[in-house]
Amino acid sequence: MKNLRLHLIVLVLVVVAEKIGNIAFTLGVGKIVLLPMMYALLMGVLTAPRFLKISRDTEINAASSLLGVTLMLLMAKYGTLVGPSLPKILAASPALILQEFGNLGTILIGVPVAVFLGLKRETIGAAHSIAREPNVALIGERYGLDAAEGRGVMGVYIAGTVIGTIFFGLMASFSAAYLPLHPYALAMAAGVGSASMMSAAVGSLSAMFPEMADQLAAFGAASNMLSGLDGLYMSIWMGLPLSEWLYRKVYRIKYGEPAPESEKEAHAE
Repeated sequence: MKNLRLHLIVLVLVVVAEKIGNIAFTLGVGKIVLLPMMYALLMGVLTAPRFLKISRDTEINAASSLLGVTLMLLMAKYGTLVGPSLPKILAASPALILQEFGNLGTILIGVPVAVFLGLKRETIGAAHSIAREPNVALIGERYGLDAAEGRGVMGVYIAGTVIGTIFFGLMASFSAAYLPLHPYALAMAAGVGSASMMSAAVGSLSAMFPEMADQLAAFGAASNMLSGLDGLYMSIWMGLPLSEWLYRKVYRIKYGEPAPESEKEAHAE
């Protein structure tokens, strides 16, 4: 907390990113929306010793230790949204609630791909969810962000922040153009627990269906809210156990031996 250089760097990056603001442009039938979060992350990477050398190892280590504190504050903010949102949750249709089971499909695809690409226990953190803030906090509490699982979830978190909004915006546009799905269904599907990704997708859909803009925003926000509320419990009760189980099965198929139960065991081998 006493590293004034770190706080000054962060303040400058946030101010510059907010001054740039949202940038939207059209690519074919799709619409790409760039958000300040992505600018701040990219500029933060460029300040590292490997690039512009504005941030030193001292600032990097201090920022790593503060990550848990900032996530705790964010989770507290999410908690204050639960009470006021209860009427909306009760009024939502079962489809909005049951769609969370669809997010478990990332595990069935992500875990085998990650293992066959050579990842070890990083697979569990990376593939158990879409790795947004609540999931980062869960992995940090369960394994520690310095562990292999923590590196996995942070890798996906960063990748999602950098290219997730672009991918969601394009995917929503192309899905609306070429798939026989109602725009409301696409707006619901956009609510995976990430406000930036949902906003990009709903923004693209609203540009294509301006007469439905208000309804699309409502469906997207309600879906995103529910994913943020029940998604964490799905990860705790189903996502992580399924990821652990599938990781052990796929690891044995690839390497012909039991998967190590910890990163230390993996290094010992």
